Amino acid sequence: MKTHSIRTKIIAVTISAVVITMVIVTALGVIAIRNLGMSGAEQSMLLLCEAGQKTLDSYLSDVEQDVDMVSAYVEANLHGLEDSQLEEHLGLVSSFFKKIISHTGGVMTYYYRIDPNVSSSVKGFWFVKDESGDFVEHQVTDITLYDTSDTSSLVWFTVPKASGKPVWLQPYITDNLGARVISYNAPVFFRGQFVGVIGIELDYSFMAELINNITLYDNGYGFVNDPEGNLIYHPHMDVLSMETRPAIPKGIAGEDNQVVRYRYEGVNKLSVRRTLVNGDYLNVSVPVVEVSKSWQLWADIIIIIIILLVVVLIIFIRRYTDRIIKPLMELTRVAEQIDMGNYDNRLDYKGDDEIGILTRTFSRVTSNLKKYITNLNDLAYADALTSLHNKGAFDLFISNIQSRIDNPEDSLEFAVCIFDCNKLKKVNDQNGHDKGDIYLKETASVICSVFSHSPVFRIGGDEFAAILIDEDYINRKKLLKQFDESCTEKRRTETAAWEKVDVARGIAVYDPNEDGSVNDVVRRADKNMYEDKWTTRNA
Repeated sequence: MKTHSIRTKIIAVTISAVVITMVIVTALGVIAIRNLGMSGAEQSMLLLCEAGQKTLDSYLSDVEQDVDMVSAYVEANLHGLEDSQLEEHLGLVSSFFKKIISHTGGVMTYYYRIDPNVSSSVKGFWFVKDESGDFVEHQVTDITLYDTSDTSSLVWFTVPKASGKPVWLQPYITDNLGARVISYNAPVFFRGQFVGVIGIELDYSFMAELINNITLYDNGYGFVNDPEGNLIYHPHMDVLSMETRPAIPKGIAGEDNQVVRYRYEGVNKLSVRRTLVNGDYLNVSVPVVEVSKSWQLWADIIIIIIILLVVVLIIFIRRYTDRIIKPLMELTRVAEQIDMGNYDNRLDYKGDDEIGILTRTFSRVTSNLKKYITNLNDLAYADALTSLHNKGAFDLFISNIQSRIDNPEDSLEFAVCIFDCNKLKKVNDQNGHDKGDIYLKETASVICSVFSHSPVFRIGGDEFAAILIDEDYINRKKLLKQFDESCTEKRRTETAAWEKVDVARGIAVYDPNEDGSVNDVVRRADKNMYEDKWTTRNA
């Protein structure tokens, strides 16, 4: 009990130390991975938002540049406000405008609208892209129907007129086309007098596609809001169809490039924003749980590796501890086995210490004791005359076969052959018992030579048995024929009566459907032997 107690204490203390160390290392590792993962995710959001901003700004800047170029051309080309001068001026501007916007994608309309206060007959032009992708001239809006001092309507005209500078307008629906657009418009002046407005209207869906391309993880997306904090575009909302544009969630507004955390509809999210050239804000938002996945996988891997290492270390510690105390445990086990009558034990410890000396001494004592017991068993189960196994060995052997039969998982095929000497009494009576012993030895020799792979037993004075298994079982018919031929040859060639082997034999094959025990097979073999003896006597 002391050995087991020491073993338990060593294992418990060592494993506790290992587990505590591993838990601390794992916790620190997970924290480090989390920080790195969150930092990496935030950098990804910043880079994605920056890339989206550059894409949108590049596109919006191209539009600004187009309008600014046309605006500069208009003011340089405008030489007077007479109708004839304006008509000639519009023709030149129209051609130039068309060339300028030919390389800009997403343009739905472009226009140059003259203020009715400048000319009531020269109104300007308005070109609209048709289904084929070509721009066709469309009837201009009748501005006289509106109050141009009211910037809440006809915004593409009234707002730049009121501000006196180029402006981006938030998404709106055109009055004549019913399409959703955003526009960039510049006022035109001649010698300080307001003349009109030139501008480009961009397809809102084209801008939406650019924003929809901003994705991160599974559910990260981009959206745009105006400086007042109202949504302009959101991939999950049809903002323009709403009566009032919804405000962005609380917590999003902040400095550019600042990652903020907010909660929307029960979901914790991270967001970062950058300002676009038109004054709006591009935001990139992603659920925190998806950001966590980027580092959670590595954390899980680290935890699994640590657990595996702990398991390996525990196994190693247990084995190493067992190795230390194994010699004493083995000595105890062998002593218990010897006490139960089992002498087939082996002690492998080869150390040069005191336990090694004790182990080797104990092994020699056990080996000598085993040899002594084996010699006693051999004497107990051997037939003194023929050196075959005796009746006790036969009973033990069929008992072992019976235990295999009783095991449903063990399939066994075997046969029992019983032999009986026909003329032993006559040889004893006429030639003496010493010649009868020779007759029995000759009989045993013939049986053993034919059934060389099977155990052979002397189970009575003139009766023998063989248990046929494996190869002899498979070749049993051939062997029986060989046995009969050997006996016949003995009787034909030998001159002495005690050497003329005359043996009756009977065989029975085990049938699991017919035989309930090995003894049933033995009885059938014995019956078949007597039938053979009766047949040979009356032949």
